Amino acid sequence: MTANETAQQLQSIQQLVASEQFAPALEQLKSLLDEDVDQPDALYMAAVCYRYLRQWQSAQSYLDHLLQLAPEHGRGHQERGHLFRAQQMPGAALRSYQRACQINPALEASWRGQLEMALQMNDEVQANQARHQLQRLQALPKPLVAVTDLLAQRKLVKAENLCRQFLQQAPRHVEAMRLLSDIGVRLGAMDDAEFLLESAVLFEPDNQQVRIDYVQVLRKRQKFTDALSQAKLLLDSNQDNPQFQSLYAIELMQTGDYTGALVYFDKVLARLPGDAVTLTSRGHALKTSGQQEEAVESYRMALNGHPDHGEAYYSLANLKTYRFTAAEVNRMRQQEGSVSANQMSQVYLMFALGKAHEDLGEYSTAFDYYRQGNDLKRAQSGYDAQKMGVELQAQAAFFSADVFKSRQHSGDPAADPIFIVGLPRAGSTLLEQILASHSLVDGTLELPNILSIAQSLRRRGQEEGNAEYPTIIADMSALELRELGEKYLAETAIHRQGAPYFIDKMPNNFRHVGLIKLILPNAKIIDARRHPMACCFSGYKQLFAEGQEFSYDLDDLGSYYRDYVQLMDHWQAVLPGDILQVNYEQVVADLDGQVRRLLDYCGLPFEPQALEFHDTERSVRTASSEQVRQPLYRDGLDQWRNFETELQPLEAQLGEVIQRHEKSLA
Repeated sequence: MTANETAQQLQSIQQLVASEQFAPALEQLKSLLDEDVDQPDALYMAAVCYRYLRQWQSAQSYLDHLLQLAPEHGRGHQERGHLFRAQQMPGAALRSYQRACQINPALEASWRGQLEMALQMNDEVQANQARHQLQRLQALPKPLVAVTDLLAQRKLVKAENLCRQFLQQAPRHVEAMRLLSDIGVRLGAMDDAEFLLESAVLFEPDNQQVRIDYVQVLRKRQKFTDALSQAKLLLDSNQDNPQFQSLYAIELMQTGDYTGALVYFDKVLARLPGDAVTLTSRGHALKTSGQQEEAVESYRMALNGHPDHGEAYYSLANLKTYRFTAAEVNRMRQQEGSVSANQMSQVYLMFALGKAHEDLGEYSTAFDYYRQGNDLKRAQSGYDAQKMGVELQAQAAFFSADVFKSRQHSGDPAADPIFIVGLPRAGSTLLEQILASHSLVDGTLELPNILSIAQSLRRRGQEEGNAEYPTIIADMSALELRELGEKYLAETAIHRQGAPYFIDKMPNNFRHVGLIKLILPNAKIIDARRHPMACCFSGYKQLFAEGQEFSYDLDDLGSYYRDYVQLMDHWQAVLPGDILQVNYEQVVADLDGQVRRLLDYCGLPFEPQALEFHDTERSVRTASSEQVRQPLYRDGLDQWRNFETELQPLEAQLGEVIQRHEKSLA
């Protein structure tokens, strides 16, 4: 049966359910599920039918299957709430309705269910919260309720079109602007998102949610000073509000004021003792500033009263040097599959259990946990490996040697930026730490600015309808390219401390080397390489916050790595001598020689502190933060071999690039 035929049959079944013909509907649903047992819509409607037929166990069975398949299925959690309510289980029903609303705030029936269950349990605080949200939802124009629903279902294009249509009729509607900015963030259109929220704040300066969203977008754009200023306005409006105190503390962290951040986290904890989210954020501040023992204590405190808070377990694992106790492993395993926990908490838990069992030498069990965590993350992702391959091929097709030759006098001539590109977990943080130990170089962050410029060009091409990115660059003047270089330098100035050079270690910039060399022709580009198997598996077992969606599947990882090598080969061919490849294994084997090679490429005089990089005191915000504070060891080079059996398909996929890499080390 084709997808279109399935959709038509589901629509027909839905009409049967609406007319309360539950038995005939179930017959057709079972037939559909015989063909595809993992059909979410069929599972959902089967659960609904069984509930109306008062066959609770069957309804529960279908819901369990649905929510295992799609943990973020908002209506599935709502139906679980209905089922518990029908069985006179108000506490369980309330939790299910709450979970449904977290996933999809447009579910009016779940807000009603929360209100009813809270009143039944005499929980006036919860009832008032549900009543307020229900009133807010009912007051929202119907098109914006639909946009909210589409967002929850990740139907971004439909949501964007509907929201834009509404704004054409009501161009100053603040909630519509807020929703469109959310869509923009999800699509990577950060310029548009920031502009919408900046305007919305001007229209309604007392709208707290809009200002909170504005702070978060400014943070994503790494405009930390502006984000801190906006967070301070919220705090000044109510100095005792724990949410505003926490937001201000987070923005203090981003500007490097960890002492100030800890003061405000402690203020929140004075009002909300034992709050797991605050204690975890406090741990992050301590970790980033190099206070590992204190960070561990804070993460553990978060778990004392909240053993289901998966982020705290993962934060401990992400220290890399931490080892879980047997009691902690047991507590984590008790939380597996918790219905009350949200999907992300379960993701955190799976990765933490993977790390715990890997440290115990139980590699097969560890791999199974890493796989479960990645599968849950991939279910949230719309990543398409084939589409990414086409995008990278388009880079090579456009950026020929002739393009660079014809534009050799374009761009901003500043030589300040040093880009470190490649794949995550390839050793870029180590190279950054080495270079940032030099007196003439500022270490910064994984800066999103090049990606943002590329995205703005992509959207410009779509809006003008005359060219895609990168071919749209063909119509750009030398002045426009220079202005883009100046824009990059101006936007990144906030991260510098006065040294003549600075590092941008966003690994995904390898996709845009051509753009970089046109707008900043004198920028240095370092390609951080590591054994393909070590790099890919290290990425697979590392839970990235965002931006590395290829890492949730081994096939996707293999395809992405091969595409990366192919594109870097192209850049080396059309920009001979402009890019330095540095192999992690060679840095470990010959630190002195590779450091001198690195400094020589960057035009920097040798300084001995570059060899003592682990003693350099600076904030490191990546997953390797604790590792780069230690001298180099060979122990981590071949850890992937502990999982060789499970990684055989990846090894076969990477065969040729593995041989190339190993030959380059010989």
